[in-house]
Amino acid sequence: MSITKAQIIEAIQAMPQTEFNHIDEVIEEIILLEKIENGLKETEEGKVVSEEEMDKIIASW
Repeated sequence: MSITKAQIIEAIQAMPQTEFNHIDEVIEEIILLEKIENGLKETEEGKVVSEEEMDKIIASW
């Protein structure tokens, strides 16, 4: 699942007009949206680690 053009347009339209002074902020918003979509996709596919498993991984460091 990747972000759609409509989602990008919606995210841009939701931003305050003043943020368009900095294109970097618009790009960051789009990147964040993509990361959220990727996380949701991985969750749906069961590609997650439980908190208990993560604690074991961190303890092994």
